[in-house]
Amino acid sequence: MAKKTKQDPVYDAGMKARRRILGDKYVDRAVKKIRPHTRDFQDYVVRSAWQVWARPGLDDRTRRLLVLGTMVAIGRWEEFVMHARAALEAGMSIQDIEEVLIQQGIYCGVPAANTAFHHINDLIDALTKEGVKIKGLK
Repeated sequence: MAKKTKQDPVYDAGMKARRRILGDKYVDRAVKKIRPHTRDFQDYVVRSAWQVWARPGLDDRTRRLLVLGTMVAIGRWEEFVMHARAALEAGMSIQDIEEVLIQQGIYCGVPAANTAFHHINDLIDALTKEGVKIKGLK
């Protein structure tokens, strides 16, 4: 995989989307963790996964909901929590996430949705302790 050059619109669009969705703080930490043997993979992720987020066809809210549902479906809980955290910090309502989890309970199974609700509860506790206001939290 080619290294990033100064003028690289595909990489730049992907990184801009990554920062918009996950936040500068998260992305800066992730970039600091890059090692020589992970550099090409990280470049690939920015150019492919995050480039999708730069496409105009769906808005960020819709993409967030799709990603959350997909992470439940495939049981990738670390990615689910990462995206749920970013969504809640960006102002997505807890009701939006609740609806995704109820929907996934039907299509992916109650155990998957139950696990997701446990992760959301832990995340709400952590975000609340950090002073993050969660939209729609009662």
